[in-house]
Amino acid sequence: MAEEKTAGRNLNHVCVCFLVEDVVKSAEYYRDVLGFSFHRYWGEPPCFVMMGREGVNFFLSTGGPKAQIRPNRMAYPEFTWDAYVNCRDSEALSQEFKAKGAEITRAPEVTFYAMKEFEVKDCNGYIICFGSDTSGGG
Repeated sequence: MAEEKTAGRNLNHVCVCFLVEDVVKSAEYYRDVLGFSFHRYWGEPPCFVMMGREGVNFFLSTGGPKAQIRPNRMAYPEFTWDAYVNCRDSEALSQEFKAKGAEITRAPEVTFYAMKEFEVKDCNGYIICFGSDTSGGG
């Protein structure tokens, strides 16, 4: 997807927030398997962390005692993504994640809309799709 090139551009990036059962376990997964980093936990015991990698951010939160962890496919089985991340080289990223033990639920493939995509299921059941443009347009 081509980025808008306007002088008045005001949006920089988006942060996805996932409710998780265990913030520490989840943060370690995102660090060790997906290559994200973090600087600190919030709360005692830890209940929130901000993970980042190259401008992509995931906020992981326990969401309190009544929070329900509900990946999209739990409510809508035909819809599998909880987040979509554009990247430059989805094939290389897929190999990196696979080497670190990630559960790749869909191997890299080119879609009818000219994106090479693959899907990863995280340790909480969330599906993250990573895609790179194959059209040459951006």
